[in-house]
Amino acid sequence: MKKIIFAGSTGSGKTTLCQWLHGEEIAYKKTQAIESFDQAIDTPGECIENRYLYKMLLVSSVDADVIGLVQDCTKEDSYFPPAFATVFAKPVIGVVTKVELAQSQEEIAQARAHLQAAGVERIFEVSTIENVGVEALRQYLEA
Repeated sequence: MKKIIFAGSTGSGKTTLCQWLHGEEIAYKKTQAIESFDQAIDTPGECIENRYLYKMLLVSSVDADVIGLVQDCTKEDSYFPPAFATVFAKPVIGVVTKVELAQSQEEIAQARAHLQAAGVERIFEVSTIENVGVEALRQYLEA
């Protein structure tokens, strides 16, 4: 399985994705520092919310095979600058999270647009709560 590093704003679902990928009980916890799992790296939201912490994200990404930019579809704003994916010399995918909470398809489309503007190669729409799209993400990582 490819190792993935998740980057996204605080509360976007990065830790939940790591817990799901590793078969752990899903429980909210605020990630305070870079946390490494067997097949994933969880990053604090501050790594993307504060430009001066981009270096920490870049250095941590060296241990990953794939970069996962995570966008919560219930959030109107995105912290990913245009073409952000180009700073990585590895495949960059997008993950739209919390699709079960979307009030409309437009919210999901807006999240996809944020990720496309950031330059991701492929987008997965997931709900770890309703088990939607997560198997497609796992299959991608296992290929």
